[in-house]
Amino acid sequence: MLHSIVSRWVAVFSRWCCVSPQATRRHRGSGVGVCVVGCMLVWHGIGWAQQRALAPGDLRVRWHTAQVSAEVPRIQGQLTIFTAASLTEAFKEMGANIEQANPGTRVIFNFAGSPTLRTQLAQGARADVFASADEPNMQGAQKEGTIASEPRLFVRNQLVAIVPAANPAQVMRLHDLAKPGVKLVLTNKEVPVGNYARQALAKMSQDAAFGSEFATRVLANLVSEETNVRQVVAKVQLGEAHAGIVYASDVTPAVRGAVQVLAIPDPFNVIAHYPIAVVHDAPNAAGARAFIDYVLSPAGQAILTKHGLLAVEPPPHAN
Repeated sequence: MLHSIVSRWVAVFSRWCCVSPQATRRHRGSGVGVCVVGCMLVWHGIGWAQQRALAPGDLRVRWHTAQVSAEVPRIQGQLTIFTAASLTEAFKEMGANIEQANPGTRVIFNFAGSPTLRTQLAQGARADVFASADEPNMQGAQKEGTIASEPRLFVRNQLVAIVPAANPAQVMRLHDLAKPGVKLVLTNKEVPVGNYARQALAKMSQDAAFGSEFATRVLANLVSEETNVRQVVAKVQLGEAHAGIVYASDVTPAVRGAVQVLAIPDPFNVIAHYPIAVVHDAPNAAGARAFIDYVLSPAGQAILTKHGLLAVEPPPHAN
């Protein structure tokens, strides 16, 4: 369109220049005016076209679409992923990226505690990928014959203690978890985070600052054992419990304003290692392998760390 406008004005100006000298002198003023107006219109058209082409919103959308398409694998059909609840936000973002880059593809997630997912697979549930929050449940799934590929470690996580924002029990430090009357909630010990939490308490009990009976006194305050970590978060967030031990990644932006976080120092913390594998007789085995590669790629690792998890390998120490 812009090219045709410019061509039309060039033709008009050329015809005006070719008239007789008398006509040129007679119409010079009006001709110059017409030329100026035409140039202004053309310039305005160019400016409008540039403004339209470089609109920030359009550029952001186009850049995001191109970026997603470049990073996300080609996956077709339906992909079903059984995954630990602590991966909810990170995996949902990856699933959305896959669906955006592959029109018509559908990614379905089953978020639950790792033992629950393992049991579902053993009972015949159909899935393409299994992502566990610990290695023992993945090893158990292998022994049960529900895993087809060699598991690969893809991310790590660490523990934190949380209390409600109002903190009615005044749990100000880890030592306060042992105070009489504190209502503590954990997952059961078969769930990885519940097992890790008990390991962390046992480590604290070996430190003189906590005392040898610390873990026993804390667990005496246990009022509920949940089947997945997000249930622990919900009870603390709603004020139904005074404290809980969860993964750092569970303190999401949606939760952050409703809880306070007590860090668990490295000497007492337990680092969770998450393995992932293709499920036996996966309906979409090719898609499963592509998803696992995506999770382990720099783009996938960036999404995981963005949501509070730790990269699969710690970065090398600077010299």
